[in-house]
Amino acid sequence: MTSRSRTAPAQLPPPGLPGLDPGWSRLVRAVDAHGVERTWHVLDTRAGSDETAPRATIVCVHGNPTWSYLWRDLLRAGSAVGYRVIALDHLEMGFSERTGLHRRLADRVAELDAVVAALQVSGETVVVGHDWGGVVASAWATSPHAAPLEVTSLVLTNTGVTLPTDAAAPGPVRLARTPGVLPLVTSRTEAFLRTTLAIARPALADDVAAAYRAPYLSVERRLGIEDFVADIPVGAGHPTRPVFEAAAERLGRFDRPTLLLWGPNDPVFGEKFLRDLRGRLPGADVHRFAEAGHLVVEDADVAGTVLRWLDRRTDTGAPEGHDDDVAPIDLWSQLLQRKDSDEPAVVEVQPDGSARRIGWSLLARRVDEIAAGLLAQGVRPGQRISLLVPPGADLTAVVYATLRIGAVGVVADAGLGVRGLTRAVTSSGVDAVIGVPKALAAARALRWPGRRIAAGPVPDAVLRAVGASTTVSDLARTGARRLAEGAVLPPAPGPEAQAVVLFTSGSTGPAKGVVYNHEQLARLAQAMGATIRIGPGAGLVSAFAPFALLGPALGATCVVPAMDVTRPSTLTARALAAAVAASGSTSVFLSPAALVNVLATEDDLDPADRRALGEVEVLLSAGAPVPTPLLQRVARLMPKADPRTPYGATEVLPATDVGLSDILEAGLGEGICVGRPVAGTTVAIAPLDDAGVPGADLVTTPGVTGEVVVGGAHVKDHYDQLWLTQADSVAVGSVAGPDGGPRARRWHRTGDVGHLDDEGRVWIEGRLAHVVRTPAGVLTPVGPEQRAETVPGIARAALVGIGPEHARQVAVVAEAGGADAGDVEPVARTTVATPELSEAVRLATGLPLVAVLLVPALPTDVRHNSKIDRVRVAAWAERVLAGERTEPLVRKGWRR
Repeated sequence: MTSRSRTAPAQLPPPGLPGLDPGWSRLVRAVDAHGVERTWHVLDTRAGSDETAPRATIVCVHGNPTWSYLWRDLLRAGSAVGYRVIALDHLEMGFSERTGLHRRLADRVAELDAVVAALQVSGETVVVGHDWGGVVASAWATSPHAAPLEVTSLVLTNTGVTLPTDAAAPGPVRLARTPGVLPLVTSRTEAFLRTTLAIARPALADDVAAAYRAPYLSVERRLGIEDFVADIPVGAGHPTRPVFEAAAERLGRFDRPTLLLWGPNDPVFGEKFLRDLRGRLPGADVHRFAEAGHLVVEDADVAGTVLRWLDRRTDTGAPEGHDDDVAPIDLWSQLLQRKDSDEPAVVEVQPDGSARRIGWSLLARRVDEIAAGLLAQGVRPGQRISLLVPPGADLTAVVYATLRIGAVGVVADAGLGVRGLTRAVTSSGVDAVIGVPKALAAARALRWPGRRIAAGPVPDAVLRAVGASTTVSDLARTGARRLAEGAVLPPAPGPEAQAVVLFTSGSTGPAKGVVYNHEQLARLAQAMGATIRIGPGAGLVSAFAPFALLGPALGATCVVPAMDVTRPSTLTARALAAAVAASGSTSVFLSPAALVNVLATEDDLDPADRRALGEVEVLLSAGAPVPTPLLQRVARLMPKADPRTPYGATEVLPATDVGLSDILEAGLGEGICVGRPVAGTTVAIAPLDDAGVPGADLVTTPGVTGEVVVGGAHVKDHYDQLWLTQADSVAVGSVAGPDGGPRARRWHRTGDVGHLDDEGRVWIEGRLAHVVRTPAGVLTPVGPEQRAETVPGIARAALVGIGPEHARQVAVVAEAGGADAGDVEPVARTTVATPELSEAVRLATGLPLVAVLLVPALPTDVRHNSKIDRVRVAAWAERVLAGERTEPLVRKGWRR
């Protein structure tokens, strides 16, 4: 304890700080850690109140260099629903007393206890902490100090309870701790304070930043900031280290509900701190706010999430259902049945038309060998392995070896791009990355976590250059040797064990990790096999990476055509024909982008190629809407096939199935017909209210528009480290299953809007985020867009809302041209449609459009090359119609 003789009494904050109710502020007297009576400034929603007992008390602890103002949103929201919320300012911080003493972690823990006692807190207590306040909060919540209270829950936001003795402090802290620098940046100037405030995402409003600075306007009032940094226990001899380590050890034994809320863009508490907390608290719920950073409480809706979480036990459980009595299935039976067969399991077609065939016996043996090799490398059940290997025999073997030992495969499409892949791999907390040299080079350059294992033949020099420890071939050799010596693989994982994390496309926001357990993955394979109409002995031509997961589970041969799988549009008609001819497969799965290029290159086909494609009986395309004219062109190229477009998502694939003949039979409607639910799946609708918000009730009434909700046994288990997203995606309803039994066991809200027709078919009318809310009612975009596209001169259209919510108007932004364009030519820059064309579009849509804008191209997502980014189009159109100078909607060189 060091005295600097710079004291100041506690005081109340100045009036007018944004978001701060002055009625919450009070000065509280209590005895500090050294036996001296001191005064704290505290925010307390029950200040001066004798109201009835609260539902519970939420105690909030700030870090450095903030103060209790950090928790103002939680105070307001919590008090509104019956909680008492308390947030104190540490001594030497905020508006609490300045004592001139240097306070350490042990002091702050004891003093938190003293303040809570002085406030006469009792009963159920929730403890919340941020930054180094998270260490104080968790140390107190797990200590004997809190024993008289009933600490029921703990919430931690961007904090850390580990710092190895040989580890450096986080970068900004390390810089501040440089000899001679600490006082200069923390107390003598506002540098540390201003830097912390500057990393908010988005930037803080000026008055909010000023409110954070209000308690720290002089050197004397900033000494606590300096002390907080100095108390970080860097090195083995730091006096706070024993208390710090003891608190971390106790946290590992904490068995009450815990929520970790994280801003991943944090230069202080990076991924390793979150990973450590997850390891200590394996039962904790986690939500990563993808765009948030260190000041996650400012960057995201932490207050709303905490309150949702406190009510979670009663509204997020998955109900029992009619599919619980379905016979158990697994991923292994078909592979085991064929382990002695030399029939092909995987066929890789080369650019010259030749084919590499891998038999079932070789695949089964290689799976066991790689599994044994991974175990020898120290990979254990539950560890995560990022799989960055192109579809083919290597990926298939590695995936099943990973699953066999109970590790979790992390699969992210290369179409996410470098930034998206980095986010996916980093957020997953992978323990190893298995990839081709190009992927491993990126992993090293971008500092992805985990050891690196190279796939394919890799020279030693390349192995060293990419930082790989071994190769898949070496793993197989090691595993083969161990098995020959008598080693035995452990039992296969149980049905509830996590199997894979599959990342979504990122077309509607940052890509999300979707977790499937072994049972759900097996049921997904079963449902897809039934939809694709393949099973044991059949073959499927596909460059879609997830089929490396499904092929062996179905006993089907997976055929990989010659193409760049990271760019589906590189698949040519000749390459597809070669794959069909080489394998004799009569089933083909193509993405919409691949389908477009196949048709674009069909003139290159020779008679033999056309004969091969003429034998295709099942053609599927999924991942994005496929226009009917495109399907009709495909049907002419593959006349035996009825082109099919299953509807679903990474979270539930497939959900429905529809063929070209079904679409033509259904005719024109309000949206895109995606057919009927597949076997074992139920589709219901959560009706939209007048504000365009889906309700909690589920209906199957024809003609009711709302959010499409899918139930079935192959629905995802949960989103990875996205507790709030998962809670939002779960629906609980009372819709009967297709057999008349009770509701489906698992429900997923798709985020799509649509309706059911009288025949039980599902029609998709757009995304929930793209619904246009106008004073005259709610509009869904797809139907009006389809009608606009019937106008000669309109190739593709986007319906968007313009103006304020209370006076929202509707506009159409369209690409000019099309097969029936007539005198309308594609435009080189943004222009307003002619009065004649505008009137034709208004008549076709039946809407009072405020404008029809023509653009050279509409922006679409990179992966599917077809889903229009209507949110971006709407923001752009609003700026254009307001007369603002704005950038082109799609810049030259952007991928469409």
